[in-house]
Amino acid sequence: MAELIYPPVIQAARTWFKALGLRIDLDGAQHIPKDGGAVLVSNHISYLDFIFCGYATLPAKRYVRFMAKESVFRHRISGPLMRGMKHIPVDRAQGAQAFREALASLRRGEIVGVFPEATISESFTLKGFKSGAVRMAQEAGVPLLPMAVWGTQRLWTKGRKRDFGRNRFPITIRVGEPMGVGSQVDQDALTAKLKGRVQELLTAAQEAYPDKPKGPDDSWWLPAHLGGSAPKPAT
Repeated sequence: MAELIYPPVIQAARTWFKALGLRIDLDGAQHIPKDGGAVLVSNHISYLDFIFCGYATLPAKRYVRFMAKESVFRHRISGPLMRGMKHIPVDRAQGAQAFREALASLRRGEIVGVFPEATISESFTLKGFKSGAVRMAQEAGVPLLPMAVWGTQRLWTKGRKRDFGRNRFPITIRVGEPMGVGSQVDQDALTAKLKGRVQELLTAAQEAYPDKPKGPDDSWWLPAHLGGSAPKPAT
C-alpha cells in the first residue's frame, strides 16, 4: 500500500530540524534491518522522541509504526496524521487490541516502535521496563532493536514549556545491534537484558553529547547523577 502521509511528514520534519538549527548526531544506523519486522525500543525523555527514533531508520529506508496513547489519535491535527502513518493507538483499558495490531504489523514485516517505560522519565534516567516489547518480539519471531536518544528533552518534555527557538540544540541518537529473542527465553530476564542494552546506548549518547549547562538555571535537563538539577529517580 502506498505511503501517502509519511513522506511529506518526514520532509516537513527535516525542514523543521533545519529551521531550529538542530545538530543531529546519529550513530548505528547500519543496525536497522533493511527488511523484515523488528521491535524498536527506546528510552523516553521527550514528547518528540518518536520523531527522532523514526529519523534513525530513514537511512535504511524504513518507516516505524509507533504505539502511542489513544488520545493522540483523537486530536484534530495529530489524529489524521497518526492514522495516516499507520501508527498504533493504545487504549490502556483495552491493551489487548493494540497488542494484536502490533503483532499484525510485525508479521507483515514492519518495524514497530515501543517506549517500554510507558511514560516520559522526568529524571531523564531509565525507569522500569514493561515486558510488552519482549512479548511482541517473541510472539512475532522478530528481533529487538535497542536505541537511545538524548537532548530531545531540551525541546519539549513533561513539566516544561516547549522551546522551539533556533537554539541549535544537539540531538544525539545511538542505535544498537538487533537482539535476537527465543520463544523459550524468560521474558523478565530478556527485558532486563534489553534495559541494560538501552542503558549502555544512553550512556554512550550522554558521553558524546557536546553541550553542557550554561549555569545553574540551565542544568534542569541534566540528570542528578551527572550533576544536573533534574528530579532524582523515584525509589
